[in-house]
Amino acid sequence: MPARWKKDNRPPSLQQFKERFPDDHACAAYLEARRWPNGFVCPSCGSCTGWRLETKRWTWECRDCGRQTSVTAGTVMHGSHVPLRTWFLATHLLATHSNGMSALQLQAKLGLGSYKTAWLLLHKLRRAMVDPGRSTLFGDVEVDETIIPFRTLDDPVVGGQGRSHDGKITVIGAVELLEGNKPGRIRLEVIPDYKGPTLKGFIERNVERGSHIWTDALASYSGLRGYQHTARTIKNMAAHVVMPWIHRVFSNLKRWGLGVFHGFREKYLNAYLGEFVFRWNRRRSYKSAFDRLIGIGVMIIPATRTEIMKQAA
Repeated sequence: MPARWKKDNRPPSLQQFKERFPDDHACAAYLEARRWPNGFVCPSCGSCTGWRLETKRWTWECRDCGRQTSVTAGTVMHGSHVPLRTWFLATHLLATHSNGMSALQLQAKLGLGSYKTAWLLLHKLRRAMVDPGRSTLFGDVEVDETIIPFRTLDDPVVGGQGRSHDGKITVIGAVELLEGNKPGRIRLEVIPDYKGPTLKGFIERNVERGSHIWTDALASYSGLRGYQHTARTIKNMAAHVVMPWIHRVFSNLKRWGLGVFHGFREKYLNAYLGEFVFRWNRRRSYKSAFDRLIGIGVMIIPATRTEIMKQAA
């Protein structure tokens, strides 16, 4: 992720954001346009005929079934009492900040009185960073695993040796290889073990069939069907020399975790991975990251605090 913005990829400034979204009404108008670009569509019956209610702000009523729907209903902002502009500012900060931020930092930036509110905003927006309709990786793809020791400000660094799971979080990753030996999009996921069904299942979910998969010689990758597969023997060479780009991804991930969050906790690691993938895959398009994040946010199934915590358990 860039330390300095290129001119054509520089995200909007805070002043530009304020001019674009001066109040909640401007935010609601934008959200309505993103949710219903071709006009109102009832989420209940699919009717395209309805009208705005004057007695309820930002709410439509369907002519055919009578259901009332606000512009935030069924989105990442569903059921929230936080002002729309605060949601938008949080989205702007998270999408355009090159390294992201912790809930404590977001609380300070937004001037929120409650840490829990900032935490919930952050985790809901992280859910919106994972596009349910995203396309799979394709072409030449490096795949490998890494281990991340449990490390926070309060806990010591622990971890067993080699592929031992003691005190470690195991992550598998994949990165596209583009022309000129440049990295493309990535995928990351927490895995419970190194067994064949686990590793091959990750590939099948995230990489288009027919692609060329490059891995190390771990036996669990053998028998991979539907792909061209090259297994490289590491031996005396360092893994980052044999498969440089996936290990660059892992290195950046670990530095990011320590620098922004002071280490990862296993419970919410998949949420952090989703954010890192979003940032990496849009490192050349930060200018449009805000619009993309809002766009995903109007499509995903909303979640409550209880559901977020339960999913991480």
